[in-house]
Amino acid sequence: MDKITAVGLDLAKQIIQVHAIDGRGQVVLRKAVRRERLLALLAQFPCCVVGMEACSGAHHWGTRIGQAGTTSRG
Repeated sequence: MDKITAVGLDLAKQIIQVHAIDGRGQVVLRKAVRRERLLALLAQFPCCVVGMEACSGAHHWGTRIGQAGTTSRG
């Protein structure tokens, strides 16, 4: 897998869409994951910026992702 520099999350109730790009802006991953598997998936990535929609769950996920050592932006 190419070096991931940014990840975008589309937060939903049970299934979260993950979209990752490399330094050139090329898509390197598109995947749907269940919410209980999200942190395990992100732990496999290098430290990168994670962007997500501003919604009621964004603060919760931003905190959890930040604790894992990744920078989140909502």
